[in-house]
Amino acid sequence: MPVRSSLASSVVDFGGQGRPIVLLHGLMGRATTWWRVSRWLTPYGHVVGLDARGHGRSRRRGSWRTEEFADDVAELISDLAEGPAVVIGHSMGGLHAWVAAARRPDLVRAVVVEDMAPDQRGRTVDAWRGYFESWPVPFRSLAQVREFFGDVGDYFVECVEERDDGYHLMAGLEDLYAIASEWGQREYWSYVERVRCPMLVIEGEHTAMPSGQQAELAERAPNARHLVVPGARHVVHDDEPETFRGAVEAFLSGLPSNGAV
Repeated sequence: MPVRSSLASSVVDFGGQGRPIVLLHGLMGRATTWWRVSRWLTPYGHVVGLDARGHGRSRRRGSWRTEEFADDVAELISDLAEGPAVVIGHSMGGLHAWVAAARRPDLVRAVVVEDMAPDQRGRTVDAWRGYFESWPVPFRSLAQVREFFGDVGDYFVECVEERDDGYHLMAGLEDLYAIASEWGQREYWSYVERVRCPMLVIEGEHTAMPSGQQAELAERAPNARHLVVPGARHVVHDDEPETFRGAVEAFLSGLPSNGAV
């Protein structure tokens, strides 16, 4: 079913039929970073990706509070009118997934969180500024984007757009700083504890998230389990795609067919 709200420009329909599966990207990303994953997900349902506000083709802006992002997810699922969704989120998207599940349990039947922690208080964006602002923007070609970002070059190729002078990140840096700054000022454990649907927490062995929190996330959610993927860094679905796929497929296959939890 097409999305007819103001979210329409933010939605990528990857295909498939049946129960909705909503893919949420991480900070700096966009829905199309999920392309490879979407190819094996379509046998499990109708797969759609959402460009978060301030990212990709989204026309939405705001105060950048996590609850606003989560409410956008709930609005998308309501617009699809296909029943409660499985929501799969990487990093920032994982946060938005479990907050959406906590706030609107009627719309979320299961959650996959990929490498995100609930409490990053004390961390600031200042450490990122020098690195981000050192990027050779505009990039002259997509080949330069791939070369510059190395192992995550294919990911970042999806996150840039061509302008008259070359390729630029689609998301604005000041917006990204504002979004991430909230994570350094608050924690999200209360939302974790309100998630009643099945939840799978997938952590990269070499995560940059605070130690132990993802295991605790699974412990504090009533119906969750935790998996550490050997060899993986932050983008587990790119670093160890077969392990990620196997874990998610097993999780989806174990969900009740009638949508009950």
